[in-house]
Amino acid sequence: MTMPASPVTSTNHAKIGQSTPRPTRLAALLVAFVAILSAVLPVPVLVPFLLAGGIAGCVLMDLLVAHRGVPSLDRTRLQTLSLLVGVPFRAKVGELGQARAVRIRQPVPPELLVEPPWAGGNELKGELTGRHRGIQVLPPVTVRAVGPLGLGSLDHSVGTSQEVTVFPDLPRARRLAAARRRGRSSDEGRIRARLGLGTEFETIRDYSQDDDIRQVNWIATARVGRPMSNHYRVEENRDLMCVVDTGRLMASPAGRVSRLDVALNAVAVLAVAAEEAGDRVGAVAFDSKVTRQLAPRRRGAEAVVRALFDLEPTEVESNYERAFHAVGRQKRALVVVFTDLVDDGAARTLIAATPVLVRRHAVLVASCTDPDLTTVTSRSPHDMRDVMRAAVAIDLLASRQRVVHLLRALGAVVVEAPPQALGPACVGVYLRLKQRARL
Repeated sequence: MTMPASPVTSTNHAKIGQSTPRPTRLAALLVAFVAILSAVLPVPVLVPFLLAGGIAGCVLMDLLVAHRGVPSLDRTRLQTLSLLVGVPFRAKVGELGQARAVRIRQPVPPELLVEPPWAGGNELKGELTGRHRGIQVLPPVTVRAVGPLGLGSLDHSVGTSQEVTVFPDLPRARRLAAARRRGRSSDEGRIRARLGLGTEFETIRDYSQDDDIRQVNWIATARVGRPMSNHYRVEENRDLMCVVDTGRLMASPAGRVSRLDVALNAVAVLAVAAEEAGDRVGAVAFDSKVTRQLAPRRRGAEAVVRALFDLEPTEVESNYERAFHAVGRQKRALVVVFTDLVDDGAARTLIAATPVLVRRHAVLVASCTDPDLTTVTSRSPHDMRDVMRAAVAIDLLASRQRVVHLLRALGAVVVEAPPQALGPACVGVYLRLKQRARL
């Protein structure tokens, strides 16, 4: 799977955009000084006008010199970013002839963030962060050039616009996959045993305290005089379908991002894990209709992420039945439904459509918990308003648990986790289902 492209520094001759001429503070101070001097001292009336005219002429000369400077731009060229992951960013303009650069600024749309947004001189060093998925445009750099006398300045738009693609957090998905290969969870910081028995016999080895008692090979144990275990290999070439809800409920915030952002980050983590396990990965996105569909394929994690990275939540109700029918026609797979379990009323259609899937597939319903509700119910109330908030939060959480119990009664596995932990939690359940031959 291709990682997001590393920063590449590109040097190009600037395209100068529209300039905004203005006098500097020094010119304004000189004019004020002349005005005060003419009011205090008995000087002829013509003298202040001549001095003001001289200052104006110097300002025009500075503006002319600053306008003639055509700088080159050396700016970090970023083709891809990961959502909410900052990367080093640098922008520097070249010589401006006799003029000098006193300030450089990188304008950004709301979907991107540069910290700091501006710097003194001709060089800006900071961090660029993608705040929203999709293809975003990084505008030209703005440089303020001042003439040699320091009396006139121009703002130049230097360079051209660049397109930056913001993906879900793929580097984190790769780090988690590498941690699993080493047998260590980067989230928990300790060795984790793989659960389950697997389905295909591979070898006999010494018994480990993490082994299931059913793995013990009693004949080999009696022969060698120490506990021995059968080691089973989990079957590969299974299908994993990630079904992503993009209806109105997925637009609600979960921390700094939306629930859809959380779901797509979890899809990236799960798709990379499935690819590492040798399974085929596919995806379906839906709201009131199926909007994206990608059949399961080998080494399909990158294809899944690229197919879903620019999804946006809509304002319509989600049609689970239509989406599940699109998935249900395929051969048996693990179908992971990323949605929001708000309450039993909103999830009524999900509950009604789930039997369509569980008759043929292993079904996992993944939803992130609401950090705001957890915070409200865990802190001590200070006034009646806090008590009322806590009562509403407790009612919502109880309703959510009713939905979870109904889904589990229908045969689905439900995963609930905080936003940052949803992906690893889904991977853990996925591996357990594989090793227990549920797929």
